[in-house]
Amino acid sequence: MNPLRSYFQDFIGLFFPELCAACGRNLFKNEEVVCTNCVYHLPVTNHHEDPDNQVAQQLWGRFPFEQAGAFIYFRKGNNVQKLIYQLKYNNRPEVGIRMGRLYGAVLKRTGLWSLPDYILPVPLHPSRKKRRGYNQSECIAKGLAEIMGIPVISDKLCRTENTGTQTRKARYDRYENLKEAFVVKDSASLENKHLLLVDDVITTGSTIEACSLELLKLKNVRVSIAALAFTG
Repeated sequence: MNPLRSYFQDFIGLFFPELCAACGRNLFKNEEVVCTNCVYHLPVTNHHEDPDNQVAQQLWGRFPFEQAGAFIYFRKGNNVQKLIYQLKYNNRPEVGIRMGRLYGAVLKRTGLWSLPDYILPVPLHPSRKKRRGYNQSECIAKGLAEIMGIPVISDKLCRTENTGTQTRKARYDRYENLKEAFVVKDSASLENKHLLLVDDVITTGSTIEACSLELLKLKNVRVSIAALAFTG
């Protein structure tokens, strides 16, 4: 970095310090978005080390998949909830990118996951994306892609139904609400590919299921699942 620019940023930081998206404390010079202490204490699932992990078990029998897992546990009141809130509701897309990079480093390092051909974020309905300004799952996917060196494709799997929030719906109601909400465009470009489907939080898995079933209609497609957080 240019020394003059570095000094200028340090000066600005005295008056407008960057804060950790999880704990709200000032970030040190070499920290980015989330402080080192919060990264160290993330409730990591280690799903990447266990093919029969909780996410995989939740999805067994619902659709065929290669691998499935989440990076961290979501618990009410923990720092993960704060990170997700910042990402989804406080205009902080950089949180998703940062967390995606962390997860990407884990998946790349483990050697137990077969690398996909493409990364596909779970899409938002255009109206919701317009209001938010970005798709939080796409931010996570971009972070994963940076580390794993795999292209992100965000314009092939599309959401056609604005189903609203799924938070208070039971699993069956979520599935019924979502089963015709997604379509694939230009399907030939995804045929014969291994696709990594990325979401922010898995609760019942209904959104992932609906997306995967649509993708699996394509010729010789294989699907893997990666979520930032898991509530189970």
